[in-house]
Amino acid sequence: QVQLVESGGGLVQAGDSLRLSCAASGRTFSSYVMGWFRQAPGKDREFVAAISRSGSSTGYADSVKGRFTISRDNAKNTVYLQMNSLKPEDTAVYYCAASPGVKVVLTTGNIAYWGKGTLVTVSS
Repeated sequence: QVQLVESGGGLVQAGDSLRLSCAASGRTFSSYVMGWFRQAPGKDREFVAAISRSGSSTGYADSVKGRFTISRDNAKNTVYLQMNSLKPEDTAVYYCAASPGVKVVLTTGNIAYWGKGTLVTVSS
């Protein structure tokens, strides 16, 4: 069992930066591909970014490529999402996710554990 707790969300202006963190419980953190999804009001949950077990490979949605960076610290059981040049369309609840697979492009169907989410609001 893995529990995921996100933090770092908030209200920012367009162009600002935020860093989200996701702390995982348990001793098997490094066994999972870790990722971030987001869900805007009235929309489906969508993939944002993922990182391989070792941290050597990453994958991003086209909408965030070049602006967001995912990283992980296996010693701290934590995954991060650095979000730069934020846009109003980035407004959503951001969810941390753990996948038992190997791919760094995730779908909601291959997630074993979810966090409860943290709200990011970007004003124009």
